[in-house]
Amino acid sequence: MSGMLSERKVVCLGRIYCDIIFTGLQEMPVLGRERFAQDVTIVAGGGAYITAAHLASLGRPTALLTRLGTDPLSRGLDPELEASGIDLSFVERSSDAGPQPTVALVKDGERAFVSRRAGGSRPSTLEQALSARDVAHLHIAEFATLKDNPDVIAFARSLGLTVSLDPSWDDQLIRRDADLFEICAGVDIFLPNVEEGKALTGESSAEAILRSLRERFPLVVLKRGEHGAMASDGSTCLSAEARPVKVVDTTGAGDAFNAGFLHSWLRTSDLGRSLAAGIEAGALSVQSAGGAPSRLA
Repeated sequence: MSGMLSERKVVCLGRIYCDIIFTGLQEMPVLGRERFAQDVTIVAGGGAYITAAHLASLGRPTALLTRLGTDPLSRGLDPELEASGIDLSFVERSSDAGPQPTVALVKDGERAFVSRRAGGSRPSTLEQALSARDVAHLHIAEFATLKDNPDVIAFARSLGLTVSLDPSWDDQLIRRDADLFEICAGVDIFLPNVEEGKALTGESSAEAILRSLRERFPLVVLKRGEHGAMASDGSTCLSAEARPVKVVDTTGAGDAFNAGFLHSWLRTSDLGRSLAAGIEAGALSVQSAGGAPSRLA
């Protein structure tokens, strides 16, 4: 891959959420009882934004392709977005696109989420963004957005772009959508975590999940949390251990991993180096609340 191509832009497609993250819980809430957290952080969230923010922090030209509301909760994200270093010229503002809040409850490194989606997920700027001359790669941050826009992979590839997909957990889709793999046709890099891999394949071990998914995607990267990550491109299968760090909040760690992996892969096509870069980005992410780089939180 040429040096010029390696530094061309990544476009990240997906919804933006307002993440309200409670940490330091002694117990998770139950119906009829109140619980108190030690801290709360309010930040921009969603896989597209978190991946884009980490890519930008690594020096990769990155654009965000999304719809964002005009309500006070959505507008409250503006200072963080503007400080992120991301190209925001393809962000569509619309009154029906918000608010999209996510409440995250974090206890002992485990998380529970409640989210609301609003409006459609197809930005009016989609064709313009992917047709831009400096764009080399499309990252789709959730299967739900791809489901809403099933033509986006073929369109991106017709323009010569490579495509990656993080399926992102969705109870309504990941176990029940018979067309999931067909809609994913054309994806170059598939980036599930191990729980998503289990749901998609019915396999229980990481090795079996990887083998099964490799039948459908040229490159599969399986994120395993505290156990690191594995990747296979058919001819090579590698694993990397997680770094021992103090974990504050794992929200968005997989999206940060995506950024580290993709930035390295687009530069080098080296599987081992890209796994290590993903592990490094994920390790940095879990040491502060929220998914974006700590300087933005």
